[in-house]
Amino acid sequence: MTRHVQFGLFDHLDYRLEPPSRTYAQRLALIRAAEDAGFRGYHFAEHHGTPLGMAPSPGVFLAAAAAVTRRIRLGPMVYCLPLYHPLRLLEEICMLDHLSNGRLDVGVGRGASPFETGFFGVDPQEAVARHVETLQILRAGLAGDPLTHAGRFFSFDNVPLPLRPVQERIPFWSAPTTPDAQVHAAQAGMNIMVLGAKERVRDIVAQYRETWARHQPGTAQPLIGACRMIHVAATNAVAEAQARPALKLWYTHLARLWRENKATSPLLSLVENFDDARAAGMVIAGSPDRVRDALASQIEYCGFNYSVLQFAFGDMDPGAAAESLALFAEEVRPGLVESTREMAV
Repeated sequence: MTRHVQFGLFDHLDYRLEPPSRTYAQRLALIRAAEDAGFRGYHFAEHHGTPLGMAPSPGVFLAAAAAVTRRIRLGPMVYCLPLYHPLRLLEEICMLDHLSNGRLDVGVGRGASPFETGFFGVDPQEAVARHVETLQILRAGLAGDPLTHAGRFFSFDNVPLPLRPVQERIPFWSAPTTPDAQVHAAQAGMNIMVLGAKERVRDIVAQYRETWARHQPGTAQPLIGACRMIHVAATNAVAEAQARPALKLWYTHLARLWRENKATSPLLSLVENFDDARAAGMVIAGSPDRVRDALASQIEYCGFNYSVLQFAFGDMDPGAAAESLALFAEEVRPGLVESTREMAV
């Protein structure tokens, strides 16, 4: 039985020792290269007050990406919904869907860091409720005009929505970290994207397939993505020499707010050390043969159908990231597609 595995890009756009305008230009070039290589989508994280995210407005950067691409799908992963007024975000989503000619995917969440949402005065105890209500409003607004809603945080009475999206049904994404979040995402018919060690990814994939079957019987399987940092070079030694320091800097960016606030997160311990991160399956670096074997093993073990890869991270040289993507497209992906043909879904 054929497993249809697709490939996408994930991105943080973390700090580099250069003007952000240069980082933006280099990343847009990488997105164009991914489009030329046949990648399905580009997924972009939202962060605030941290060097982990130097493009804190997803809509602005995705509008720029839409202008220089034609086929690749584009979307935030995720919009931090507690930070948005739903009417303003609803209008932005419609604009981006038009600017991309119907290529928008919308990832939503409450935000992974309480410190970042806290900068905006969001009570951590209210973040989940704000996320749920804002998502309800977005779905209702995209489904029809006008909008009426009475909730805990927002109320709208017959608000006109003259700007409508291109797509009849914009794909929504979630990054569920709890069973309750998985149920909510399945009930809403959302694709999901997950992080973490191989064992965690395998468990979430299996649970989500079961949850989806209960809540969406008879419908097509969703995209279930697994995010992995990846670096491909001519040899294992070169790949590791380039990826190790880049991961170290990326981790410094990731951990900064947590360390400053004397707090921790389960994710931090998994990626602090390159060898530990690689053993957990969160980082894959090496020659085309090594990367192909490692990723094929994860696809079979974990069962995800969307491999979402982060080629640019930390101070990875843009040329090395571009070469890594090219090697993946030319020498890694063809073997992966072939190796999945006999795997059961």
